[in-house]
Amino acid sequence: MKKLFLAVILLTVVATKAFAVRPFITDDAAIIGFRQFQLETWTLFSNSSGEYWMMWAYGLHNRMEVAVGSILGYDQSRKFTYALPLLEMKYLFREYQPNKPPGVALVTGTFLPVGKGDFVPAGYGAYSFLAVTQCFGENEDVLIHGNIGANWLYSNKKNQFLPIWGIGAQIRAYRGLHLVGELISGDPYVPGTGIAFQTGFRYFISDLIQIDATIGQGIAGKNKLPFWGGFGLRLVI
Repeated sequence: MKKLFLAVILLTVVATKAFAVRPFITDDAAIIGFRQFQLETWTLFSNSSGEYWMMWAYGLHNRMEVAVGSILGYDQSRKFTYALPLLEMKYLFREYQPNKPPGVALVTGTFLPVGKGDFVPAGYGAYSFLAVTQCFGENEDVLIHGNIGANWLYSNKKNQFLPIWGIGAQIRAYRGLHLVGELISGDPYVPGTGIAFQTGFRYFISDLIQIDATIGQGIAGKNKLPFWGGFGLRLVI
């Protein structure tokens, strides 16, 4: 038990040099196991900011997980900024299986406007979207993910409903190495982001540990995202 605790601390400390399911923005129709914990942590860098995210999830049921997250880093003026908590729930309607009908899950959450600096949400709000995953190959050789939903944001006494959609793929390249790519419009965690793409790799060290690295670029939208790079780690306990 002591060794496991030390391993968790070490992985958390080095997470800025490794990676997780995020920075891949499009979510999958899958949850962690019943009574299991998951640590998901990722770091993003662009010419306007540096972000360190941490997300803890717990399997309340074999069809439901809940999560709490936070973000800290620096903004365009290089000032320290942070925001918390991000609260999220995912309910699995149907688990995906190889070469069978897709899995389906509902994700809903909120990011409370608590913190300091540019990372604090502009107002109160929530998000909700359906996640669909199609699996091809007995060893999950190809996974196709689709998301569709919306952000609701209440700011300056006005309601805004911002659409969210995304499509992504994960393709096995060699053993634990997978190539990933996605096209998204809107990020549930950051309302108002425009259309963007992201590509990179994901490596499964084991069923419990995986690392990721990606690069991305905004394509269109009022709040077009700058070029960014991301790294992260996912650990299931």
